[in-house]
Amino acid sequence: MRKVLVVDDEPVIVNLLREFLTRKDYEVVTASNGIEALEKVKQEDPSVVLLDINMPGKNGLDVLKEIKAYNQNIGIIMVTALSDQAIGSDALRRGAFDYITKPFDLDYLEKVLWWKLQLIE
Repeated sequence: MRKVLVVDDEPVIVNLLREFLTRKDYEVVTASNGIEALEKVKQEDPSVVLLDINMPGKNGLDVLKEIKAYNQNIGIIMVTALSDQAIGSDALRRGAFDYITKPFDLDYLEKVLWWKLQLIE
């Protein structure tokens, strides 16, 4: 089964994505901050991480860098409320597969996730 790690400090977003992805037959693991996300990456070995940028403590761009240093093959899709082009470009330069702003289109998110999984499987 395809495993996705959802990382966001907003429980509403985590629950929405968990329910949506579970209905689409993904195995979903969640984390509420960057430090927990790094632990889950090592414990759970997800194929893809949906990673919020703006979180307390360790932000998503730092977590992105650490995940890529740990395993280049994990696909990372940044999910954020910030619609800042510079941040999106920075995330892509650091190895993110895509950058999606909240509120997001779940159909588009599903397509991006599907495409990334096709590339890594």
